[in-house]
Amino acid sequence: MSELSCFDWFGLDLHEAGLRADEVRRKKHGSKAYYVVNAHINPTNVCSKGCPLCAFAAEAKDKRAYVLEFDDILQRAERAAAFGAAQIHLVSSIHPDKPYRWYREMLTMLHQHFPQIKLKAWTAVEIAAFAESTGKSIEYILKDLQTAGLSSMPGGGAEIFDTEIRRKIAPNKIPADLWLEVHRTAHKLGIPTNASMLFGHLETPAHRIDHMQKIRHLQEETGGFDCFVPLVFHPKNTRIHVPVISMQEILKTIAVSRLLLQNIEHIKAYWVTLGESAAQIALSYGADDFDGTVYEERIHHDAGAAVPAGLTERRIRELILEAGKEPVLR
Repeated sequence: MSELSCFDWFGLDLHEAGLRADEVRRKKHGSKAYYVVNAHINPTNVCSKGCPLCAFAAEAKDKRAYVLEFDDILQRAERAAAFGAAQIHLVSSIHPDKPYRWYREMLTMLHQHFPQIKLKAWTAVEIAAFAESTGKSIEYILKDLQTAGLSSMPGGGAEIFDTEIRRKIAPNKIPADLWLEVHRTAHKLGIPTNASMLFGHLETPAHRIDHMQKIRHLQEETGGFDCFVPLVFHPKNTRIHVPVISMQEILKTIAVSRLLLQNIEHIKAYWVTLGESAAQIALSYGADDFDGTVYEERIHHDAGAAVPAGLTERRIRELILEAGKEPVLR
């Protein structure tokens, strides 16, 4: 199946979609389900964007606002290194008073102290903000961050690419074309990235299909996406008031992403937004990646994700085995 229309989506039986997606997954990965020992560090939640979809961001005057000192960031990284983290996932916000060099120096510090840990850092939204604030090109910023220790990029900030929906949920974020251009440039420089899609808010299945097709087309051009991450929207503490999306719709979205994005190696069952049980089920609906230990994730928890702030490696392996899959450390 190379194309799906909105009609196809509604006509596609969930059981059939799951079987077909699982077949694609098995051809690519057999019974393997991947995970990583990693930690999330969110240096600040002070943000100038003020997106309606976001429960994490705060204005500087808010009681919830915080900015981590570099010593605190180092301590968090030390804890991650102590439990064997292979990767630190570094995502923040667009702080109106923090210059680009603050973000770059953070990478340099972490890379110098923990050269064995891979740094997955800064979304396309942050990269574009760095370029705008410095007057430099996106390519310059990415090359400079590579020098500082950047090894890969997360897929955040994609949300939904449709212009009208994006205007309602994240009016101050970069447009879809710029998000895609940042990732295109990263791929050209040999920086692997993820791609994400936030669903379950104001979008329709047609918007999801359009989003995935744009990701697929860029992957055909560059081959630089490692993983596609379908992120379930949690409305709590946001300004988007919608009912929570059904489990059936979540699983169908994951299955369709595996069917439509066969040129991307991995589909993630991100347990933080799905929940542990749903992430286990997703491993039979096309997903093959359970993400990781995460440790101290804040962004989705602030929006009401009712899961632990992190999981031990042992627990992740247990969950994958319970789902009938073979846990593989990546």
